[in-house]
Amino acid sequence: MTSAQARRRRVTASVFTYLAAGLVALFALFPVYWMVITSLKPTAEIITPQPVWWPSEFEWGRYQRVMDAGFTTYLRNSLLVAVGTTGLGLLVAIFAGYALARFRLPLRRYLVLVVLATQMFPVVVLLIPFFIVMRNLGLLGSLWGLIIAYLAFITPLMIWILRGFFLSIPNELEDAALIDGCTRFGAMWRVIMPLAGPGVAAVSIFAWIAAWNEFLFALTFIRSDSLRTLPVGLTQFAGRDATDNGAIMAASVMFTLPVVIFFLFVHKKLTTGLVAGAVKG
Repeated sequence: MTSAQARRRRVTASVFTYLAAGLVALFALFPVYWMVITSLKPTAEIITPQPVWWPSEFEWGRYQRVMDAGFTTYLRNSLLVAVGTTGLGLLVAIFAGYALARFRLPLRRYLVLVVLATQMFPVVVLLIPFFIVMRNLGLLGSLWGLIIAYLAFITPLMIWILRGFFLSIPNELEDAALIDGCTRFGAMWRVIMPLAGPGVAAVSIFAWIAAWNEFLFALTFIRSDSLRTLPVGLTQFAGRDATDNGAIMAASVMFTLPVVIFFLFVHKKLTTGLVAGAVKG
């Protein structure tokens, strides 16, 4: 094979690679485009026999109507619940995952199985027991009760994922830190945690999205309009007689933005090598 033929093959392979990547990106981004463009269409162009790919005019006032309907209050509540769930979940999952990965605890294998077994039950099965517990504790109708309920079914999977990341980090790195005079907590914080960054980022995204999107618990536990979260707030645009599809799409666009912003803050950790640069050759 000549160098020209090899060059043509590389160019052809690159073209097909970029073409495939472009098709995948188009497939992934088209729902986002349709959501945004639908939020800006006139009402008559939203539900039509033939799809309207570009609106004849833009309805920007729909976003203001969503804001006037209490979106900022729902946004604040969702942010509080998502931040609280993610922060407290990380605090518990980091220490529990580290203990299950590093310490020889009695019945450690069974503890891990118990943690994983909690994911076998559908969330809807836990709804009534949680409702009774929260009512007895006086947490029904509060954001704290919602956070605690979310932690109950989000934290076990966070522990399981972080335990796997901690197990993949060589013990020798931590032993070297202990020999150099670090305490166990110091070695964990200075050596293990930076290397477990991708795992922390992964479970943070999981906890944030799970708490941000959850609807059933928020609908059941929260009755006050001032404490509703965004998923529940979206339902006010859908009624028995009519549904404001444009407002739902506008609210959905604004509902998606915080998740995108949060992902932009943590995505670098996901692409960082687990132990890249930890040991110099």
